[in-house]
Amino acid sequence: MYKELKAYQIAFSLAMEVFEISKGFPNEERYALTDQIRRSSRSVCANIAEGYRKRIYEKHFVTKLTDADMENTETQVWLDFAFSCNYINMDTKSDLCSKTVEVGKLLGYMIGNPKKFNNK
Repeated sequence: MYKELKAYQIAFSLAMEVFEISKGFPNEERYALTDQIRRSSRSVCANIAEGYRKRIYEKHFVTKLTDADMENTETQVWLDFAFSCNYINMDTKSDLCSKTVEVGKLLGYMIGNPKKFNNK
């Protein structure tokens, strides 16, 4: 099950942390940074789950995982903006970015070894 994947678990936890932290962003960011960072962080989880359900189709699985990796990288960019706008401090940024790096490494492994995730 996709919820047992370490990449999914860390990504989900990260998305929830982003949600909580972004509650403190200014109201003028509601439809900009707040929306974007929440969407990209949640999309990582959604793409992992979608890909996992079609893992017997190796190319589809890898495509969804690369989409997840793309969204994970986008989340890093939004964290850079949040820090540069002084919405989060360096400790928070470093903590969250280290989680995106961990998710990225796990996704990279999955992308490079899709057959290991196909339990035919």
